[in-house]
Amino acid sequence: MAYEQYQSCIDTCKKAIVATEACIAACRSEGHSTMMQRCIALDTDCAEFCKLAVRFMERDSEFSALICEDCAAVCKECGDECIKHQVKHCQDCAKACYLCMDECLKMVSVEIN
Repeated sequence: MAYEQYQSCIDTCKKAIVATEACIAACRSEGHSTMMQRCIALDTDCAEFCKLAVRFMERDSEFSALICEDCAAVCKECGDECIKHQVKHCQDCAKACYLCMDECLKMVSVEIN
Protein backbone atom coordinates (compact mmCIF):
# COMPACT_ATOMS: atom_id res chain seq x y z
CA MET A 1 0.00 0.00 0.00
CA ALA A 2 1.77 3.13 -1.24
CA TYR A 3 -0.17 5.50 0.99
CA GLU A 4 0.42 3.92 4.43
CA GLN A 5 2.08 7.12 5.67
CA TYR A 6 -1.22 8.92 5.07
CA GLN A 7 -3.51 6.38 6.75
CA SER A 8 -4.22 8.38 9.90
CA CYS A 9 -5.05 11.46 7.85
CA ILE A 10 -7.22 9.43 5.47
CA ASP A 11 -9.15 7.93 8.39
CA THR A 12 -9.66 11.33 10.00
CA CYS A 13 -10.81 12.85 6.70
CA LYS A 14 -13.33 10.02 6.30
CA LYS A 15 -14.69 10.71 9.80
CA ALA A 16 -15.03 14.40 8.91
CA ILE A 17 -16.94 13.44 5.75
CA VAL A 18 -19.42 11.41 7.80
CA ALA A 19 -19.81 14.21 10.37
CA THR A 20 -20.29 16.98 7.81
CA GLU A 21 -22.78 14.98 5.76
CA ALA A 22 -24.74 14.15 8.94
CA CYS A 23 -24.72 17.83 9.90
CA ILE A 24 -26.01 18.84 6.46
CA ALA A 25 -28.89 16.36 6.68
CA ALA A 26 -29.75 17.38 10.24
CA CYS A 27 -29.63 21.12 9.49
CA ARG A 28 -31.93 20.66 6.51
CA SER A 29 -34.39 18.45 8.39
CA GLU A 30 -34.74 20.77 11.37
CA GLY A 31 -36.55 23.43 9.40
CA HIS A 32 -33.94 26.11 10.08
CA SER A 33 -32.15 25.78 6.77
CA THR A 34 -32.31 29.52 6.04
CA MET A 35 -30.63 30.32 9.36
CA MET A 36 -28.16 27.50 8.81
CA GLN A 37 -27.22 28.32 5.20
CA ARG A 38 -23.59 29.12 5.99
CA CYS A 39 -23.28 25.98 8.10
CA ILE A 40 -24.73 23.82 5.32
CA ALA A 41 -22.53 25.47 2.68
CA LEU A 42 -19.35 25.02 4.70
CA ASP A 43 -20.29 21.45 5.60
CA THR A 44 -20.72 20.75 1.88
CA ASP A 45 -17.39 22.36 0.97
CA CYS A 46 -15.63 20.56 3.80
CA ALA A 47 -17.03 17.16 2.82
CA GLU A 48 -15.95 17.70 -0.79
CA PHE A 49 -12.45 18.84 0.19
CA CYS A 50 -12.05 15.86 2.52
CA LYS A 51 -13.13 13.51 -0.28
CA LEU A 52 -10.61 15.12 -2.61
CA ALA A 53 -7.85 14.86 -0.01
CA VAL A 54 -8.61 11.17 0.54
CA ARG A 55 -8.47 10.47 -3.20
CA PHE A 56 -5.13 12.30 -3.55
CA MET A 57 -3.58 10.55 -0.56
CA GLU A 58 -4.87 7.11 -1.60
CA ARG A 59 -3.13 7.40 -4.94
CA ASP A 60 -0.03 8.92 -3.34
CA SER A 61 -0.25 12.05 -5.47
CA GLU A 62 2.65 14.46 -5.39
CA PHE A 63 0.04 17.14 -4.64
CA SER A 64 -1.35 15.47 -1.50
CA ALA A 65 0.29 18.02 0.81
CA LEU A 66 -1.09 20.94 -1.21
CA ILE A 67 -4.62 19.52 -1.13
CA CYS A 68 -4.38 18.69 2.58
CA GLU A 69 -3.17 22.18 3.41
CA ASP A 70 -6.26 23.61 1.72
CA CYS A 71 -8.42 20.92 3.32
CA ALA A 72 -7.16 22.02 6.74
CA ALA A 73 -8.19 25.62 6.00
CA VAL A 74 -11.68 24.56 4.89
CA CYS A 75 -12.05 22.28 7.94
CA LYS A 76 -11.14 25.19 10.21
CA GLU A 77 -13.77 27.44 8.64
CA CYS A 78 -16.38 24.71 8.89
CA GLY A 79 -15.47 23.95 12.50
CA ASP A 80 -15.55 27.64 13.40
CA GLU A 81 -19.07 27.95 11.99
CA CYS A 82 -20.43 24.74 13.49
CA ILE A 83 -19.06 25.46 16.96
CA LYS A 84 -21.36 28.52 17.10
CA HIS A 85 -24.46 26.30 17.04
CA GLN A 86 -25.35 24.44 20.21
CA VAL A 87 -27.09 21.48 18.58
CA LYS A 88 -25.27 18.16 18.97
CA HIS A 89 -24.73 17.48 15.27
CA CYS A 90 -22.99 20.85 14.82
CA GLN A 91 -20.83 20.31 17.91
CA ASP A 92 -19.91 16.82 16.68
CA CYS A 93 -19.15 18.23 13.24
CA ALA A 94 -16.94 20.97 14.68
CA LYS A 95 -14.97 18.40 16.65
CA ALA A 96 -14.48 16.19 13.57
CA CYS A 97 -13.45 19.20 11.47
CA TYR A 98 -10.88 20.38 14.01
CA LEU A 99 -9.42 16.88 14.29
CA CYS A 100 -9.21 16.66 10.51
CA MET A 101 -7.57 20.08 10.34
CA ASP A 102 -4.94 18.99 12.87
CA GLU A 103 -4.28 15.70 11.08
CA CYS A 104 -4.00 17.39 7.67
CA LEU A 105 -1.56 19.94 9.06
CA LYS A 106 0.55 17.15 10.60
CA MET A 107 0.62 15.36 7.26
CA VAL A 108 1.58 18.56 5.45
CA SER A 109 4.47 19.29 7.84
CA VAL A 110 5.81 15.75 7.45
CA GLU A 111 5.38 15.83 3.67
CA ILE A 112 7.05 19.24 3.23
CA ASN A 113 9.97 18.59 5.59
